[in-house]
Amino acid sequence: MTQAAFKRLNIAVLTVSDTRTEENDTSGRALLALIARSGHRCYEKAMARDDKYQIRAVLSRWIVDPQVDVVLTTGGTGITGRDGTPEAVAPLLDKEISGFGEMFRVLSFEQIGTSTLQSRTLAGVANRTYVFVLPGSRHACESAWNLLIEAQLDNRTTPCNLVMLMPRLQEK
Repeated sequence: MTQAAFKRLNIAVLTVSDTRTEENDTSGRALLALIARSGHRCYEKAMARDDKYQIRAVLSRWIVDPQVDVVLTTGGTGITGRDGTPEAVAPLLDKEISGFGEMFRVLSFEQIGTSTLQSRTLAGVANRTYVFVLPGSRHACESAWNLLIEAQLDNRTTPCNLVMLMPRLQEK
């Protein structure tokens, strides 16, 4: 039995922050490197302030773009007053992938203990586009990618992966 050829995906990255710039966006840069290392393509990278309308404006543009397969956001998942990425993203999702947030926090607990309770990371599908909402720390982004996301965005992962579901995401 031959293995399927790798399917290269277009992935957009959004850094959400009131303080980071392109120059000091370590988590965004880490995600770009991980995307490239895995063989996928960074379709676009953007930054938005911790403002639900700015976040939604960028995400909405990517969600309706048929060229974008996946969106990764980094930042704004904490519990302070300005952290609102989950609230900005959730209304845009058609379906939530509950297991992602649950698994991320379990794996994160092994690394940072009970501090993982402060992470409100989530994932879902919006208009056939996978959306992953990640914390703003570089280490958290690397962990999420290396331990969860990368394998699920590889069509060769068995017994199943998110890529194999892509043709069926808009079934009615």
